[in-house]
Amino acid sequence: MSLGDVAGLIAALAFVLLVGFLAYPLVKLGKVLEETRVTVRGISDGTVPLLSEVTTTVASTNAQLVKVDSITDNVAQVSTNVSALTALFAATLGSPVVKVAAFSYGVRQAMNGRSSGRSRRKG
Repeated sequence: MSLGDVAGLIAALAFVLLVGFLAYPLVKLGKVLEETRVTVRGISDGTVPLLSEVTTTVASTNAQLVKVDSITDNVAQVSTNVSALTALFAATLGSPVVKVAAFSYGVRQAMNGRSSGRSRRKG
């Protein structure tokens, strides 16, 4: 063996050691990438049913909001009708009832005035 052969052998051994030294991190990186791939697949497998449930929930919520909107419209109509009925009742019966109340009050005052006048005469 000549000196060049020994130098070539040393260079080859150094290259093998360098490849072995660099291969270990590459194997570890491959395991990390494989674990990442498995994690991403698990997340996507879990996300698809979740998105389906969210879509169903949103559709159900929208249907319920349509019903609530209909109920709100009906309540507004009922409120308007009750207000109109109250105004009609007040216009129709309010004035006569007030007149009857005033008349009865006047009669009571007159009766009280007569009875208090009689009690003054006796006394």
